[in-house]
Amino acid sequence: MIDLYAYSLLSIFVAGLAAVLATSELGWQLGVRAGGRGRGNISALESGLLGLMALIIGFTFAMALTRFETRREAIVNEANAIGTTALRARLLPQPYRTETLKLLREYVEIRLDVVQSGESLAELATAIDRSNAIQEALWLHTKEVAAKDDRYVPTGLFIQSLNEMIDNQGKRLAALRNRIPSVVLLALFGIAAITCGFAGYASSLEAKRTRLPIYIIGVLVSSVIYLILDIDRPSDGLVTNNHQAMIDTAASIASYSE
Repeated sequence: MIDLYAYSLLSIFVAGLAAVLATSELGWQLGVRAGGRGRGNISALESGLLGLMALIIGFTFAMALTRFETRREAIVNEANAIGTTALRARLLPQPYRTETLKLLREYVEIRLDVVQSGESLAELATAIDRSNAIQEALWLHTKEVAAKDDRYVPTGLFIQSLNEMIDNQGKRLAALRNRIPSVVLLALFGIAAITCGFAGYASSLEAKRTRLPIYIIGVLVSSVIYLILDIDRPSDGLVTNNHQAMIDTAASIASYSE
């Protein structure tokens, strides 16, 4: 199975548009050779395929939009969890307070570096590994504080927020990796190509033959599919997730005095 996510958005759009226009032209040529025979059946097939294509496009667009919103919420939730952990870290005794805040600053900076790189956090193994190492270091600091006094209330609050921070990284990575299956996108391209082929065939049977409406339909359909792909890739393209919550969290942590 072809993995569409291994290719750039532009290359997929160009290939999809070429396939749609090619089938439109093929349908046109077959219709010209048919000489007007079977017009009624072709019109019925064209209407049915257009309805099916609209249904599949709407279904796929809803899938992409739902995943986009989930990723956006994951960013906000992770930023809030990091911010809460940093606030509670200020209640820890020294030297753990200073060391913990230093690690949290690096932790949030990793997220900002990923944003500036234009890549997805789920695609950068080094960033994930370093984040996991920081989480382990924070956990070790917490164990040391708890070992000294397990009745220390701020330590319990910090442990709770640290657990939430770790969980939110997992949820964010899961949201980033939860993409529309390539088979669905390939089926969408296939249905669009077949539909435009029948539209080209039907158009060649009209009294006034013109290719322009078919080409316009092909471009519009390919553009909508491109938008679906763009929404499903929040790290590149025209539609990206808003990381302002993470930026604000980084600024807040940087302003904390130790």
